[in-house]
Amino acid sequence: MRTISALTPLACTLLVITLPGTAAASEDGLIFDGINRSSSFKNWNLRVGGWVDTGVTYNANDPEDKSNGPTSYADRDSELQMNQLYLFAEKAVDRKKHAWDFGGRVDFMFGTDAYKTQAYNHWDSRLIDSENERFYDIAFPQAYAEILAPIGNGLSIKAGHFYTIVGKEGVMAPSNFFYSRNYSFTWAGPFTHSGVLLNYPINQNFSIDSGAVMGWDNITRDSGAWNYLGGVSWKNDLSTTSSSLHIVTGPYDDSKSSNRTRYTFLFNHDFAPFLHYTFQQDYAFQDNMAQLGGGTADWYGVNNYLLFDIDDKLAAGLRAEWFRDADGVRVTQNTRGGPLNGASSYYALTGGVNWKPMQWVNVRPEVRYDWADGARAFDSGNQGDQFTFSADVILHF
Repeated sequence: MRTISALTPLACTLLVITLPGTAAASEDGLIFDGINRSSSFKNWNLRVGGWVDTGVTYNANDPEDKSNGPTSYADRDSELQMNQLYLFAEKAVDRKKHAWDFGGRVDFMFGTDAYKTQAYNHWDSRLIDSENERFYDIAFPQAYAEILAPIGNGLSIKAGHFYTIVGKEGVMAPSNFFYSRNYSFTWAGPFTHSGVLLNYPINQNFSIDSGAVMGWDNITRDSGAWNYLGGVSWKNDLSTTSSSLHIVTGPYDDSKSSNRTRYTFLFNHDFAPFLHYTFQQDYAFQDNMAQLGGGTADWYGVNNYLLFDIDDKLAAGLRAEWFRDADGVRVTQNTRGGPLNGASSYYALTGGVNWKPMQWVNVRPEVRYDWADGARAFDSGNQGDQFTFSADVILHF
């Protein structure tokens, strides 16, 4: 009979410290509200906050290595995970001003998700001995400055290390409906960028993004591999329908012998105030791949989301996805590496709910079925499919 493993000692200590403070929050507010609502914070448009995200997954395959295969962020079978202890401090620029404004943001994360969002050669990847702390690590996924210039409708200039704008799902747990992430988020890449990004609202319907970044998930490595990051977004006058197309493209490394490109098209529509649909389509390629003898590798996919707001505390959702690793160069057995056996399509159906009994609590149970048509990607390479049941709790503070 399987048992759920305990958190690492450091994770347990952090939870013991955090949870009592979180539990002291009122139903209508968070424990940092007093600080954030203070006159000094309001005057300077400052905000601090964070959350703890803890969850567990049951895998019907009972994998010997406890890995849930190429699925991610709910990637361990029957082990209680503190995925994210997340802290942030920010000064947002005031886009309503027609004047210069300055801001920025710094984010810190500890937990089992941190490893997946570390930049290559970044110092945070060496702060914790992973052999001692198992799957727990530290990341600083964002640290940037932002300037609002009073040019036209207001030009925002972001410089530093920040999350990508390509794709629907994100690293931060509260920004996603589901506990697990889709294959495109995990394997199509990237998570973060370092560089400069500009945003300009053309009017109330259209806005554009444009910037230069040092490739994918990079801070100090390949400093000469500058990529273009940009796109366009649109929404109708009622904000009930929106779409966007974003792309990141450029050399893979300093040698500039290989180009890597990804684009994502998103379409969102509210069929009713309580019924929301999202369609996402991705395509990426990299040429001059060493694994392919100098050939070009492609990977692409489609995601569909349907979310139903039952009331102000309960919502239900469905996600259907297909991801194609056409040349077997992107998807591995798990997010810490390990090759799979060649090209394959990966499919997943996920259903879940979000229950928010209080403003600062979000409970997210889900059921998920995954299968692959060309790789035995699950149960340590022994199965072509898997069924999982997961649940996590996000506590804001």
